[in-house]
Amino acid sequence: MTTPRTEHLVLTGVLTAEQAAQTVRGILAVQRADGAIPWFRGHHLDPWDHTEAAMALDAAGEHEAAGRAYDWLARHQNQDGSWYAAYADGDATDVTDRGRETNFCAYVAVGVWHHYLATGDDTFLDRLWPTVFAAVEFVLELQQPGGQIGWKREDDGTPVNDALLTGSSSVHHALRCALAIAEEREEPQPDWELAVGALRHAIRRHPERFLDKDRYSMDWYYPVLGGALTGAEAKDRIEGGWDRFVVPGLGVRCVVPNPWVTGGESAELALALWAVGESDRALEILQSIQHLRDPGTGLYWTGYVFDAQAVWPEELTSWTAGSLLLAVAALGGDEATCAVFSGDRLPTGLDPDCCQ
Repeated sequence: MTTPRTEHLVLTGVLTAEQAAQTVRGILAVQRADGAIPWFRGHHLDPWDHTEAAMALDAAGEHEAAGRAYDWLARHQNQDGSWYAAYADGDATDVTDRGRETNFCAYVAVGVWHHYLATGDDTFLDRLWPTVFAAVEFVLELQQPGGQIGWKREDDGTPVNDALLTGSSSVHHALRCALAIAEEREEPQPDWELAVGALRHAIRRHPERFLDKDRYSMDWYYPVLGGALTGAEAKDRIEGGWDRFVVPGLGVRCVVPNPWVTGGESAELALALWAVGESDRALEILQSIQHLRDPGTGLYWTGYVFDAQAVWPEELTSWTAGSLLLAVAALGGDEATCAVFSGDRLPTGLDPDCCQ
């Protein structure tokens, strides 16, 4: 096993170099020899969280391991460009959720662009381009006339056209990364440009086009994290939900009014805060969730029920650790991570306000 690159993963009150290396080793210990990264050994793999963990490995310089994770996606992509929502750990033929969620499928573009920026590996980009292209085409088949992205296809092919704000915001980010890959390869995709412009407009101006999931913190910060809201609009949205979702000293609620803070949502909020120039508050959020760290493995518990003072559920997830490492990497100035989550080297001007 290699020694993780940790100089940009050291953050006061969050990670020492030794702790960062331990967390990276914790994710590597979960990864299977074939590249698969389940939530934890014995649990399922989903394509989105698998990609999040792979991105964290790239941020730590573990490029070979991250590359194997993307090759796993390429090998197991369905003929229509999708992946299933969940695979049993250790057996990709044992599908435990046969829905094909657009958010899960699109996110490969974010990971592939991040890996390319981290490595400069043109061969990798060439190899994964067909995978990204097919995934985007699958996702855009479910785009609705109002720009929003339908949630998923059922196993029998039935589309679920209801749209989730969090999922569509993540797809917005993924489409911009896919366009960046297309531009790098000099293969322009004008239809994708139109699609992401319409999606961005829906997120910014038409909340009624999405299912009402206002109780979930992800619906609060994901339009910012996914890059659909920027500048003053982004800061106003963060301020508007702060007191509702942030529990000082403990982290971010997953759902209000439940007394449950979660590491993944907290780290993602920190990334969103960093993206809008609120690095001090991002640091405070990351410091506040260190009570979730397991000192034995360097991984992080999914959440904490604070009125009962109990860890719940009792699972140390690769994606929670991955989201924290990515937030720390952004604050630490890791070039690839900063570029992906700040919007640098991603296309702009894709939101014509004339859209209706």
